[in-house]
Amino acid sequence: MILEEINQLILNITSSPLFLVIKFIFLSVSLFFIVMIVFILITTTWLKRLVIWDLKEFMTFRHYGLPRIEKKWAKIKERLEVGTESEVKLAIIEAEDLFDDILKREAFLGQTFDERLSKLNTNILSNLEEVREVHKIRSNIIHDPSYRLDIKEAERVLDVYEDALVELEAL
Repeated sequence: MILEEINQLILNITSSPLFLVIKFIFLSVSLFFIVMIVFILITTTWLKRLVIWDLKEFMTFRHYGLPRIEKKWAKIKERLEVGTESEVKLAIIEAEDLFDDILKREAFLGQTFDERLSKLNTNILSNLEEVREVHKIRSNIIHDPSYRLDIKEAERVLDVYEDALVELEAL
């Protein structure tokens, strides 16, 4: 007898005013979550990375951020052409910062540049030892204000970073 009452309640619930209220509540909650999903997709870069960046890379056969990196590298080279020691030192600092950003983007994790370099090996970067050497020069520039650097040495340092960026396909 109880089963028949439950069965009748389930079958006749669509005519109940309670059913209309429950329907409205579930419809409102569903609509809220749909709006939130669309809002999150629009405001975050996840959708851009997933679809737009990949589509642009596919259509142009180039990495998404490559023009921005090339502009930064051109500015670094311009600093070297100025020829003053301060500009040359700044060019080396900016070159390593750019290289470090590329390592972060390529998911070589670590708290410091040295830790990220330790994640690399010569299969990934053939001039890894040269990068370590020029990192020491950059550290000397940062920590020793009286450190002297000539243009030829600075050109060599930038060439090492340029070779590394080309090998990582960032330039």
